[in-house]
Amino acid sequence: MTATDLSTKERALLDTVDALSGDILDLTAALVREPSVLGNEQSALAVMEHAMTGFGWTPERVPMDTDRLARHPAHAPTPWDDDPATRHNLAAVLPGQGHGKSCLFNGHLDVVSPEPLDLWDRDPFEPLVKDGWMFGRGAGDMKAGVAAMTLAAHAVTKAGFALDGDLTVSAVIEEECSGNGALALVQAGYDADALLIPEPFGPTILTAQVGVMWFKIELRGEPGHVLTNPSGSNPLEACAPIMAALRGMERAMNAEPRPGAFQDMDRPLYLNIGMVRGGDWPSTVPAQAEIHCRLSFLPGQSFDQAARRVVEAVEAAARDNDWLRANPPKVECYGFRSEGHELDPYIVGDESMAGVLSGCHRALAGADPAPYPCTCTTDLRAWMVHGRARGTCFGPVAERIHGANERVNLDSIMHTARTYALFLARWCGLVE
Repeated sequence: MTATDLSTKERALLDTVDALSGDILDLTAALVREPSVLGNEQSALAVMEHAMTGFGWTPERVPMDTDRLARHPAHAPTPWDDDPATRHNLAAVLPGQGHGKSCLFNGHLDVVSPEPLDLWDRDPFEPLVKDGWMFGRGAGDMKAGVAAMTLAAHAVTKAGFALDGDLTVSAVIEEECSGNGALALVQAGYDADALLIPEPFGPTILTAQVGVMWFKIELRGEPGHVLTNPSGSNPLEACAPIMAALRGMERAMNAEPRPGAFQDMDRPLYLNIGMVRGGDWPSTVPAQAEIHCRLSFLPGQSFDQAARRVVEAVEAAARDNDWLRANPPKVECYGFRSEGHELDPYIVGDESMAGVLSGCHRALAGADPAPYPCTCTTDLRAWMVHGRARGTCFGPVAERIHGANERVNLDSIMHTARTYALFLARWCGLVE
């Protein structure tokens, strides 16, 4: 398919998206300015709610209600409190004419910490446009994608059209740590025939993603002066054999047969030792230490199976260490407990969600999007595992996400917006 295959209505819609390019970048910048790290998402949600209301939409606040979420089997327990009065997600339903297929656009507004700040060339929450890129924490992951999908939806009415099928545009929190934000939407009944998430993986079709879990290992001993404590009694030092055991577990998991999208990868599964904590004084043997980790596991494996492997690895390390045998480490899972998935075979085809999206990209770029088996997790899992919508990720090109000087390519933001608008035209249907 080439650009000459675009209908008159599709061309008018895409012209409108192009005319909104300044608004797309403005919304991206406005969102980047809000430091929406965990527990501080309110200001970014306010920017998003203001934009939605300005388009004539009626966004609903979907609360992070821990008591209600805890009743869902996919709820991720967290050590922080969710106050439904102050922490929420947003969802706006744009009713269609009732004859087309429905769609849901979803993106997250939470970002990871920009620390250490001295690695950045400038304030990470002051967006900078330079040489075809926008710099700033969250510019790529994933506030540019949120702006692109939102203005793509707005372009439909701006161009004088309506959709034949319903569209939901949602913005959530806690994608970076638990997935409970997207789960709250699923639990509240927000669903559709198709789901698109503009994560910054570029113009690709996400075909699979791994499961992800967070866990911590706590070691406790007796504090004391270094004068009176023998070698080997330090909980911080005891972290070393545990970390070695976890690395051995990771190697074993990657050496096992891997059916499906990950079978040809050398190392699709990653253990990240993200935090080691302990001690409060250089001359005192610490009383405790903690290791906080992220581990991925393959689709088809459950969270319980992955958690069991972690416990077994830690127990094996403890058997070979005198101090650990006397002070057994404790494993606790929190945050992510997200199972992986692959796109169902039955939705592959020209009329499927992935097929229509591929056709839209092909019409605009002249080539097919590449398949992308993803070695991290996204909010797709909430719907693919626990909802009805079949979905994928397709978004801008970003660099250094979760790192210093994160940036997103401006042309790719516009390509994402154009592709999402064209997808609405072909999936939901345009009505004059």
